[in-house]
Amino acid sequence: MELSLTEKKKEKKVRQTDDLWFKIINYTFFVVITLICAYPFYYLIINSISNNELSALGQIRFFPEGIHLENYSQVLQLKGLPLAATVSVARTVIGTAATVLASAFLGFMFTQEKMWKRKFWYRFVVITMYFNAGLIPLFITMKTLGLTNSFWVYILPAVVQPFNIILVKTYIESIPKSLQEASEMDGAGIIQVFFRVILPNCTPILATVAIFSAVGQWNSFQDTLIYITDQSLYSLQYLLYTYINQANSLAQMVKNTSGSLSSIASAATTQTPTSIRMTVSVIVVLPIMFIYPLFQKYFVKGIMLGAVKG
Repeated sequence: MELSLTEKKKEKKVRQTDDLWFKIINYTFFVVITLICAYPFYYLIINSISNNELSALGQIRFFPEGIHLENYSQVLQLKGLPLAATVSVARTVIGTAATVLASAFLGFMFTQEKMWKRKFWYRFVVITMYFNAGLIPLFITMKTLGLTNSFWVYILPAVVQPFNIILVKTYIESIPKSLQEASEMDGAGIIQVFFRVILPNCTPILATVAIFSAVGQWNSFQDTLIYITDQSLYSLQYLLYTYINQANSLAQMVKNTSGSLSSIASAATTQTPTSIRMTVSVIVVLPIMFIYPLFQKYFVKGIMLGAVKG
């Protein structure tokens, strides 16, 4: 009996030791992965506030040297920047709200068996994930609809996103149908069921869709490049993208000295292309880095329940 107890104690001790080593290895592994993922952002920040000459030579790797904020003050003085920032914020807020609402409503409707030709319309939406007409037909379509040089070219083409609709549809299918049935027995119509029953119970997946949409809207600059020639509609990312390109080619900056480009050239002559790239990258990334933690608690739950049925 004593031998049996001794063996059990040894086994328990061995198991505790194994668990301890597993935790040490596990935590060490994830700490290393976290540092690897965080280092690029840290590298951008320390290079944007360090001595520009040292940064251009690649000598700033782990700690900032010659700390200053001139890079940010000069970039923020760029002509047209406040208007471009307003455009980017507006398209992100309005575009995200429209995409979330459309994804939620379409995802809900595609779960309703009484919807006319439900399977056909669902497949019609999903197939657009795999096939598209191409850039030139898309541009002709936007021009025909009068969306070129219009703020709404940022919003309308991105409202219906098949991937987001699939996530929301799958999530709604996990909600007990008895909730909708009880509401309908009380006289609620389809719109009332959607806004009063379904929408309040879809917070995790809607937060996930909001993150996807907000990041996409904030980072997008190609639609400005393709559809917009009016400088008052330039997005922040496109303006800073232009700034980076001009900073990398001083000769071209000298040639382009008209309008807002003169201020770009003026700022770039006091900096280096490297410092400009770092500063612009930080300005573009920081807003999303601040927004993401607000939705993080919903993100994992939403993406898991929206991706797996049942």
